[in-house]
Amino acid sequence: MPFLDLPERSAKPRDTGLTHVLDRGLSLNEVDGLVEVAGDAVDFVKLGWGTALATGNLEAKLDRYRAHGIPVVCGGTLTELAISQDRLEDMVRWLSGLGFEQVEISDGTIELDHDRKLELIRRLARDFVVFSEVGSKDAERIMAPYKWVEQITSELEAGAWKVIAEARESGTVGLYRHDGEVRMGLVDEIAHEVDQTRLLFEAPQKEQQVWFLKRFGPNVNLGNITPDDVLSLETLRLGLRSDTMEP
Repeated sequence: MPFLDLPERSAKPRDTGLTHVLDRGLSLNEVDGLVEVAGDAVDFVKLGWGTALATGNLEAKLDRYRAHGIPVVCGGTLTELAISQDRLEDMVRWLSGLGFEQVEISDGTIELDHDRKLELIRRLARDFVVFSEVGSKDAERIMAPYKWVEQITSELEAGAWKVIAEARESGTVGLYRHDGEVRMGLVDEIAHEVDQTRLLFEAPQKEQQVWFLKRFGPNVNLGNITPDDVLSLETLRLGLRSDTMEP
């Protein structure tokens, strides 16, 4: 910025300060619109849930994201379904055939022994950049902070590039209470034991984004960001909005 002192933002491709965007069914025109307005702020796009198998524009959309230099990953729910049906190797071949270079593995819906999950992370890391996810999509399943730390640490050691801390697209489970309030003690416990640059915190609500930016600074990794909120988040990172402005 020629006339303002603003927080430093690294250039793409970034290792920190990631904005991980949730695509719930964008058209090609909407992809182009997102890139036109805020393409420099989009680091990864996740095709939510199993939308990659249901959308009518998958290959064209992948081509469009590649043309814009934006990596794409399928939602972890798709991987969970493949695991539960013992079709993971079929999914690997399908992903490779479409040119995916990233994969997400989670167990927020299915019951998956953690040692088995680590084995699958090691397997997938041979062919892909792996995002693993910790935390349940079930609001009634509350995991103790030390278990979060244990699982995150072991998944990073198994080969995950980043570990996603679960919140769902609603921001009301996992890291958050049912009303969207951050479980601050949980986050502080995790950050005390794990390098936060190796984490990607799902933060779909503006108040959650502000909290993480104030807690960890402008280059914290945030996920489940809607396309409409990408530019808003970038202004929060840069202190161009009152919530994070530092005169």
